Amino acid sequence: MAKKKGATGRILHDPVEDRLTPIYPLDLSKIRTIDDMVRAMGRTAYTARQIGDAADVLEAMARDKNCFIVMTLSGALTVGKMGLVFCDLVESGIVKAIVSTGALMAHGLVEATGRSHFRYDPKMDDNELFLAGYNRVYDSLEPEVNLDAVEVVVDHVLQRWPDDEVVCSWKLNQRIGEYLARHAKGRGILKSCIEHHVPVFVPAFTDSELGIDFALYQRQRKKEGKPPLRFDPFLDFEHYAETMLATKRMGILTIGGGVPRNWAQQFGVYAELLARRGYEKIPLKRYNYGLRICPEPVNWGGLSGSTYTEAVSWGKFVPLEEGGRFAEVLDDATVALPLIVGAVLERLGYSQGGAKAGKRAAGGRRK
Repeated sequence: MAKKKGATGRILHDPVEDRLTPIYPLDLSKIRTIDDMVRAMGRTAYTARQIGDAADVLEAMARDKNCFIVMTLSGALTVGKMGLVFCDLVESGIVKAIVSTGALMAHGLVEATGRSHFRYDPKMDDNELFLAGYNRVYDSLEPEVNLDAVEVVVDHVLQRWPDDEVVCSWKLNQRIGEYLARHAKGRGILKSCIEHHVPVFVPAFTDSELGIDFALYQRQRKKEGKPPLRFDPFLDFEHYAETMLATKRMGILTIGGGVPRNWAQQFGVYAELLARRGYEKIPLKRYNYGLRICPEPVNWGGLSGSTYTEAVSWGKFVPLEEGGRFAEVLDDATVALPLIVGAVLERLGYSQGGAKAGKRAAGGRRK
């Protein structure tokens, strides 16, 4: 029997009959693991629900055996001590390529060489910090001596670079990773990447400590009467494009936004133009999955805050109605990322802790 309108013209529905999804109180007495917490958060509301939904999308990406997952990184996340979380994503086999700021890789290199970052003491003003050689990153400090140590590693690598070999960011990061694999005792992003064959691209290479160190090395070569090494960023562009063209499906895990996100996403535009302008006969290549962790809202107008659905209009992502699957978490990555990654690694049966914990086959469970 059809429902009758009430006196105000409303028809009050039964949410159970309408098959709406209920939400539940978060019961801490039932929480035993990270995954328990994240699943419970996913059944609540607001940012907590975003974190729960994000874990489901990352899990789906990781279990899709045909999905090649790219992680893009911006912000001072290695100073923020998220470096080992990135190592877990690489060592577990989830992440297959990284696009990053150079600064993030440089600060990660500090960690990998056994040096530390420190808490900022507000009693010291910023000029005192400068005079003492302490670079402030929000509430943390990067001692200048750490960056001097980074330059030693970069110089060691560049001094052994063949004069006739063109430099690009993924090759330089590869050589640094090889150096760390031989000399560093602890874990680090570039060390994990070289051990698991994960390329690391830095599209804005000159905007970083690594870029500064390369420029200083070029001056040293000139002083010694040697020709400068040639750096070609399009070697990065082409290698990334070739890598992505060879995939069946693609996923992107974006922490922050900025140049790394845009550079990685524009591959879909490049692939479409290759076909539309007659260079290659290829189908559309768009990201099937997307997970973004970034607190920036859309109203600032920057790419960091833009939605994946907006990117559908650019041909970068498969639309929802065609099977695209996305999640966006408007939160500080140092809060959201460990929860999301920790939960998914539990679901996949991966034991955190690096190479000694064993490797997980992509899409399956570690036995």
